[in-house]
Amino acid sequence: MPRRIVDLSIAIDMDVPSDPPGMEVKIEYTSHAQGAPQMARFFEGLTAADLPDGEGWAVERVTLSTHNGTHMDAPWHFHSTTDNGARAAPSIDETPLDQCFQPGVKLDFRHFADGYVATAADVEAELKRIGHALQPLDIVVVNTRAGEVFGQPEFIHAGCGLGREATLYLTERGVKVVGTDAWSWDAPFSHTAKRWAQTRDPKIIWEGHKAGRETAYWQMEKLTNLAALPPTGFEICCFPVKIKGASAGWSRVVAIFNE
Repeated sequence: MPRRIVDLSIAIDMDVPSDPPGMEVKIEYTSHAQGAPQMARFFEGLTAADLPDGEGWAVERVTLSTHNGTHMDAPWHFHSTTDNGARAAPSIDETPLDQCFQPGVKLDFRHFADGYVATAADVEAELKRIGHALQPLDIVVVNTRAGEVFGQPEFIHAGCGLGREATLYLTERGVKVVGTDAWSWDAPFSHTAKRWAQTRDPKIIWEGHKAGRETAYWQMEKLTNLAALPPTGFEICCFPVKIKGASAGWSRVVAIFNE
C-alpha cells in the first residue's frame, strides 16, 4: 500500500530563533577542505592533494540541550517521581517503544489566544467537533498559533498551553504521548509570569508538566507542519534518541498516511 510521510520535525539550526536567550544551539561546521588535513593525519604521507578534488570529510560539532529542536520529554523531566510518588519517573532511555508508533489525533487550538491555558472542557469540545473518541495509546498533538510564527522572535511567547486538568483528561483515557508545535506544552512562561505576579498561586507554574507527577506521560515540543494534518486518519512515529538517564531525547517525528 502506498504511503505518504509528513515531516513534523524542525531542523536543529543556529540561525532560526526557537529557544529563549541563553538556550540556543551552537554548531561548528568543518568543510570538506578543512576535513582533508584532519583525514590525512590518519595516513602517514597522505596529503590533501592525494584526495579526490582535495576534499576530506565534512563534520559538525554540536553543542545543544536535549530540549533543543524537536524532542520528546520523559516523565523524569517533570518530576523525580510519578504515580503520586509510588515510583521513580522514567527517563528517556526507559521509554516504551510501542507507545511511539500509534494512531495520531490532532486538536486544532489555533483560535485560542497566546498564553491561554486549555482546559479539559476545551479538549472534550474539540474531540466532539472532530468526531473522535480517544483510544488508549492515541498520540495527541496540539496545533497552536505558535506554529504560524516559528522562526520569529515571538515564537517562544506564542500559542496556548495545556494545563493540569486538560493533561489529566488525556492521560486518564490512556494517552501516553502528546505533542505541541509551541515551545512548551504549558502556556508560554512570559504569560504565566504575568498571572503569577497577580495571583502568587504556585499551582499555575508548569502545571501541565507537573501533571506527570500523577500519571506518567511523554511530551513532544516544537513540532511543525501540524496545520497540514487532518484531525485523524494517520499514524505518528516518534522514537526518541536513547540517552542514559536523560530528561529528553531528540526525535524525528513524522506522520504516516496509508493511501
